Amino acid sequence: MARYVVYKETLVDFKDHFWTFIGSFAGIGLIGLINNPQFTDSDNIFLIGSFGASSVLIYGITNSPLAQPRNLIGGHVICAFIGVTVHYIIPNEIWLSSAFAVSLSIVAMQMTKTLHPPGGATALIANIGSEKIKSLGYMYVLSPVLTGALILLLVAILVNKFAAHRNYPANKNWFKIWKRRYR
Repeated sequence: MARYVVYKETLVDFKDHFWTFIGSFAGIGLIGLINNPQFTDSDNIFLIGSFGASSVLIYGITNSPLAQPRNLIGGHVICAFIGVTVHYIIPNEIWLSSAFAVSLSIVAMQMTKTLHPPGGATALIANIGSEKIKSLGYMYVLSPVLTGALILLLVAILVNKFAAHRNYPANKNWFKIWKRRYR
């Protein structure tokens, strides 16, 4: 039984692992390179948190509904906006603002059908990040969050285009569908 679990349940697809590595390395590396002059090392913690978790989804499990472009972009942007707003409303009680930001973000993602688990970390970072991150205010939504999510998405589309066995985004008409819904 142990041999079955170790052998049969262990996924060793070197081609898939190669593209996962290339995508996540390029996506995170590009965000880090672009943001490097703007932030100190301690401010780059959000790259490891929410964008690192997004990389697992969009490069590692490309067919997951949670990894699709609508969820990636919408989840991060909605959660960043909520995180910043809650921080403005409750600036001095980190435990309370953090709980509100994450909880409201989850509900908002459910309501908008943009559920992307790393978005919760994006909302949390708006409340627990360094003073420099907090001082960005709503600019946090645009940069680093929106720009970072777009970079991850563009790299995912590009890398997964080269991987013939991958289908990302799952629906090739995702942009037309998204545009139609939000006009």
